[in-house]
Amino acid sequence: MELPLAKTFGLVRLLGRNDRILRVGFGGALLYALTIAIVSPVVTSAATAPTAQMGGGKAVVMRLASLRPTLSTLEAPGSKPLPVTVVRADVVNRPAYQAYLREKDCLATAIYFEARGETAKGQKAVAEVVLARTRVPGRPKTVCGVVYEGSKRRTGCQFSFTCDGIADRVVNKDAWRQAARIAANVMRTGGRVNAVAGGATFYHADYVSPGWASRMVKVAEIGTHIFYRPQRGRNL
Repeated sequence: MELPLAKTFGLVRLLGRNDRILRVGFGGALLYALTIAIVSPVVTSAATAPTAQMGGGKAVVMRLASLRPTLSTLEAPGSKPLPVTVVRADVVNRPAYQAYLREKDCLATAIYFEARGETAKGQKAVAEVVLARTRVPGRPKTVCGVVYEGSKRRTGCQFSFTCDGIADRVVNKDAWRQAARIAANVMRTGGRVNAVAGGATFYHADYVSPGWASRMVKVAEIGTHIFYRPQRGRNL
């Protein structure tokens, strides 16, 4: 009978030890459940509360996009939200901006006096010619330089309005606004986006026949203007 009794007491001791393990495990689970029950309402109320009291009773609005801290923001009541991009006037490169405005004005002037009676497509084509000339070797590299090239000579001006002796006075405000808008768009794209003039660097009205046209390649005819580029390998 001694052997069965020894086995019985050993089994009792084993169950006692396992019982202690079970009690510890059960206690840990109970503590975890109590922690969740206490913390969860606090987190939920903080996420949904419109205001919270902070520092001396000063209320601030807490907007939580999610529980991730990187997406939460704090704003004082009544304050305007900050814009995404803030442009400060004191950091604008004023000389460069003024130079851009002069270039745009020269291009708009050329469009207005050369093609204000044309469609928007015809005006865009004239603007493209001016921009294309700034890339021709031997020509001025600025828009104003191209537009007024040769204007101080009796002959040799590239755009007739610059040397016809008539004051360049804008009288049609609507036409000027359209010319300025087209000039800004063409300058922004360099005249290479949705181009209509086919890379032309010359044009003339369809009611004249200049001698130089026979040495050129005709690339487009828009409204009352015919557009040309030099033959391959030639820059004029």
